[in-house]
Amino acid sequence: MTATPPPASSEIEVAASMPFSVRLLAWYRESGRHALPWKIHPTPYRVWLSEIMLQQTQVSTVLEYFERFTARFPDLQALAAADEDAVLAAWTGLGYYRRARNLWKAARQIADEHNGDFPASIEALQALPGIGKSTAGAILALAFDQRAPILDGNVKRVLTRIHGITEWPGKRDVEKQLWQLAEAHTPTFEVASYTQAIMDLGATLCTRREPACDQCPVVELCTAHRLGITHETPAPAPRTKTPERSACMLVVEDVNGHVLLEKRPEQGVWGGLWCFPEYAESDDPMAAAVDLAGAADRLMPTPARMRHQFTHYRLNLSLSHVRISLRAPLPIRERQLDWFAPEELGTVGLAAPVVRLLQPASQD
Repeated sequence: MTATPPPASSEIEVAASMPFSVRLLAWYRESGRHALPWKIHPTPYRVWLSEIMLQQTQVSTVLEYFERFTARFPDLQALAAADEDAVLAAWTGLGYYRRARNLWKAARQIADEHNGDFPASIEALQALPGIGKSTAGAILALAFDQRAPILDGNVKRVLTRIHGITEWPGKRDVEKQLWQLAEAHTPTFEVASYTQAIMDLGATLCTRREPACDQCPVVELCTAHRLGITHETPAPAPRTKTPERSACMLVVEDVNGHVLLEKRPEQGVWGGLWCFPEYAESDDPMAAAVDLAGAADRLMPTPARMRHQFTHYRLNLSLSHVRISLRAPLPIRERQLDWFAPEELGTVGLAAPVVRLLQPASQD
């Protein structure tokens, strides 16, 4: 067998001179993630939904939720016409529920202010709840093929390595520099493909812990690789001690399995979701149950403890399980309390403690 001759030096020089975007697009045509559902039918609504779901959430997790959410709310009109509880119920388990509330509010705003037509300008998109500069750019590029730079976490990592920027991308001056680089690299052609390509590169090859530099289409342009600092670039966020908070909650249940839940205020932890009602740590749980439910027969053994990690702090929960035999009218009207049968739990948005303790039993 005749060996394939090595490429001529002129061919190597041509390959090395290919700009970042051209190399990236060639790689994307062959190796990009083309089968993702929001790419198969990239309507503005589906692109927007996917971008919101993918914020701080991996693709593998989003896939199931995206299919279920779009089956329930197939278009913007359906989402705008839904009530908040139905939207939060479809989002339950995905976390960061402010995303869902903003999604619903934005859909209603588009219906009211744009006659249901998805806006196609950076200014109009950023005026909607939950849409920042990068998300707006992604919608314009992926759904409308308009030239607009993006700067999500994957893109930040790619650009810091390509340009050898070793500082933390969250610093204001570093982020400003990265936006300038994102703008410079975004081509005037095949904008949607380029935008998806740079996100795919960061998600599949230029990963945080184990980058596959040997497979990277732009490795010859990568300063971090050339200097041997890929694993140190970019610098992580400054480490701070995670503050801890505590709260006490009541799991009040009747003999038929109905559970008492309280809708949380929109602002704050688990805003707008249904959760076990809180009570003061100094209060007796039985007395608190009487105040909330009008009755309390017995305290079930071994109150549960639960820890929940938020972005900026850790919440330690103490849960006391109270059983009652007869439900009385709820005495506290200034708090939004209601009873839920097990089969009703899937119809509203539930806070994490409720999902972890109760919802699995309702889905058997």
